[in-house]
Amino acid sequence: MPLKNRLAAEFVGTFWLVLGGCGSAVLAAAFPKLGIGFAGVALAFGLTVLTGAFAFGPISGGHFNPAVTVGLFTAKRFAGRDVLPYVIVQVLGAIVGAGVLYVVASGQPGFSLAAGFASNGYGDHSPGGYSLLASLVCEVVMTFMFLFVILGATGKRAPAGFAPIAIGLALTLIHLICIPVTNTSVNPARSTGPALFAGGWALAQLWLFWLAPLAGGALAGFLFPMVAGDSEDVVPELTPAAQTA
Repeated sequence: MPLKNRLAAEFVGTFWLVLGGCGSAVLAAAFPKLGIGFAGVALAFGLTVLTGAFAFGPISGGHFNPAVTVGLFTAKRFAGRDVLPYVIVQVLGAIVGAGVLYVVASGQPGFSLAAGFASNGYGDHSPGGYSLLASLVCEVVMTFMFLFVILGATGKRAPAGFAPIAIGLALTLIHLICIPVTNTSVNPARSTGPALFAGGWALAQLWLFWLAPLAGGALAGFLFPMVAGDSEDVVPELTPAAQTA
């Protein structure tokens, strides 16, 4: 698949993730009387990845997340020359998704970015008041496990065609655990889009939500082949040959 097609798919997929996931948090989580709450937001993020992976996975591999791209690269499942282009379009897709969400959300009287606009945070800006260290550990470990699920579910020993379901459910579980701690990132692009609109503290704390997910993803990509055994037994969904076809 040509690079331009794969980049377009990553842009739209990340746009959908931010619009669907963050949109549920901003528009529906605390809606009067019938709000979906943390569980609903967690499910929304999982559903965006599940549906996006089915729709765009055959085109781009369905990363939608710089940490996933870096993790697949360190696992030797993704070409290094394509890492930066993927990350750039993922961030752009997240920004556009956050922009559309802002236009919609600001149409309600009384809307204010002071509520955080689904931004990620630690300390005083953690939903549960969790410390910087707790937030760092949570984001590293959750991203690490997310990549382990992705790498395992997309290997040739896994049942064919079910990977998006496992990946979407894994992201749902991660959000159920992590929303009280950091509002759940595990995705630097997802964090960047809302932070650019919220500004202030959200931008000041954004560094953590790049550092921790990238570290967790890279570590998982490095360690997974050791757990799985012979790397030849774990064939990437998107091989280098397919990338250049």
